[in-house]
Amino acid sequence: MTKLRLAIVGAGPAGIYAADILLKAERKFDVSIDLFDHLPAPYGLVRYGVAPDHPRIKGIINALRDVLDRGDIRIFGNVHFGTDITLDDLKKHYNAVIFATGAIKDADLDIPGIDAEGSYGAADFVSWYDGHPDFPREWPLDAASVAVLGNGNVALDVARILAKHADDLLPTEIPANVYDGLKASPVTDVHVFGRRGPAQVKFTPLELRELGELRDVDMVVYDEDFDYDEASKAAITSNKQVMVIDRVLQSWRQRPSVNNAGGEASRRLHLHFYAKPVEVKKDAEGRVAAIVYERTRPDGEGGVVGTGEMREVEIGQLYRAIGYFGSPLKDVPFDKRHGVIPNHEGQVLKKDSNERVPGVYATGWIKRGPVGLIGHTKSDAMETIRHLINDQGSWWTPEDPSDESIPALLAERGVAWTDLAGWHRLDEHEIALGAPTERARIKVVDRDEMVRVSRGE
Repeated sequence: MTKLRLAIVGAGPAGIYAADILLKAERKFDVSIDLFDHLPAPYGLVRYGVAPDHPRIKGIINALRDVLDRGDIRIFGNVHFGTDITLDDLKKHYNAVIFATGAIKDADLDIPGIDAEGSYGAADFVSWYDGHPDFPREWPLDAASVAVLGNGNVALDVARILAKHADDLLPTEIPANVYDGLKASPVTDVHVFGRRGPAQVKFTPLELRELGELRDVDMVVYDEDFDYDEASKAAITSNKQVMVIDRVLQSWRQRPSVNNAGGEASRRLHLHFYAKPVEVKKDAEGRVAAIVYERTRPDGEGGVVGTGEMREVEIGQLYRAIGYFGSPLKDVPFDKRHGVIPNHEGQVLKKDSNERVPGVYATGWIKRGPVGLIGHTKSDAMETIRHLINDQGSWWTPEDPSDESIPALLAERGVAWTDLAGWHRLDEHEIALGAPTERARIKVVDRDEMVRVSRGE
């Protein structure tokens, strides 16, 4: 019987789902799968892109853990594709590769002043508060008034973490350095700007509701944003999710601004709709001083047009959360405009033509762009795996497909890789760190420490 030796680059949900779907699929050949990731721990954006106070979403990790713990997938963590292992290496040892590397960079926003000091991409901030090992330990939280640009779930995550009192994050797995940074933050006002109206937002009702549950934080919405046009009214009546979002926002319009002690809250979270950012103003030192936005209005079809009316809000920091963008991989075709690997239903295509690249596949955000939830990732992987199975005639013919070849190669190159047993050691270590203070875990942030714990050194 033929055997498929498959490499998957990326150990987040997209990569793990692809491995699981292939192992369960109807096929006429055996399968051996090796999963590679540049991080010492698996789970990708579920571990490093979801806010620490989202235990319900973090529950996805339990399902991913069940897949890995079956023992029929090998993991090689702390291995960088392009340096520690290359595409040529994979061709020598596997029949095919699936790239599931996601999208972790921020999409650019081309407006004057966006390069001011104190202007950041939300993805970098998320990586900081999630304890990503490749980002600085410190974050300059030094502004009383902060802007967040975007109307998706990432924008709400960032706004919530900025506005939330640090002590309320202690039950989560928040790293110690992140707690210290947020505890010292002087923030009083967080302003979220979206260019469209309340009926066109991209966040989910769950995310929105959580904002209203923050202790000692007032939710501020503006009556002028709720003069709905017919398209918005139709969206509310025809879409249950939009209806729930509208109901939550309307309840905030009626809610008195008080904290639990009966006085005004010490922090406020403002939602500005119909607000298109057009300029970031700087002070004399080149720091963020204000955000200038154009007031928009509905165009009658679910979109917006500018009104020409400019408004300004003083701020000391800004975070753009307008979307993620993929990163190129060495020797792999890449579409710089869309931030994806060019492909047809997961079959990778050459950069300047529709000609297929044999043996090379993609799934997840690096395949379709950073849109959709976990359910989309599963259907995405099914499509890619279907082609992989049917493309047996164009698989690579490896020189050395033995199980021992990859550990030997990595050892020869001095790569301190981590495996599944190592992840279990790190997982238990982090849980033990949190136990004395009754916390879920305390994440290890330093990469070298993660590797040492994982390898039992």
